[in-house]
Amino acid sequence: MHIPDGFVPPQLCIIGYGVSGFVTWQCLRKINRQPNPTAQMPKAAMLTAAFFVASSIQIPLPPMTLHLVLSGLLGAILGYYAFLSILIGLFFQALFLGHGGLSTLGLNAIIIGVPALVGHGIFQLRHWLPRSIKPSMRYGLSGFLAGAVGMALAVIIFISLLTFTVPAGFDVATERAALFTLAIAHGPLVIVEGIFTALLVTFLQRTKPELLTGLDIRPVEPMPSSGEQLCD
Repeated sequence: MHIPDGFVPPQLCIIGYGVSGFVTWQCLRKINRQPNPTAQMPKAAMLTAAFFVASSIQIPLPPMTLHLVLSGLLGAILGYYAFLSILIGLFFQALFLGHGGLSTLGLNAIIIGVPALVGHGIFQLRHWLPRSIKPSMRYGLSGFLAGAVGMALAVIIFISLLTFTVPAGFDVATERAALFTLAIAHGPLVIVEGIFTALLVTFLQRTKPELLTGLDIRPVEPMPSSGEQLCD
């Protein structure tokens, strides 16, 4: 899920930096509109470290190895901080682990960071689900969708970039076989990411719900009547 240096044309690397720079600017604008923009920074730092470590834990699946990406999880917990967290994590992965590259840092941030922002939006579904559903179920379902969709979208962007930037002279049949194998291999990981995200956000909802409060988008709800309490 990381594009290494020298694999794509320099023009595409420049475009990647431009797009990721624009997304970073938009995220910073959203964050700066908070009453206390630095309040979430310790949590973001902790999850940046988790994102960095997750890529060093390889799951062998011949002829390749896979690893958790955690884009949906970071989006669900960090909101707009997720893209910045992933960008920093990718920089240190390229520097110390050899995952990805510095010239392709912008592209890799798009591949993993944009799905994280989508995962953040999906996680807000918990506010729109019927209140008759238990909070743990609402958090679990929205967390699963955030993790699974975030991973699936990252795979789609990654494969799309490889499809349009395959080196000249590369055998088309080999390319298609490799991309098909790559997509199939990541299928189970989509489910694993969804389940992992669902379990973690459900656990946090029960034990540390303050960690799940961030840049939420909540629907307008009527004020509770006297004696009525909100469940979350």
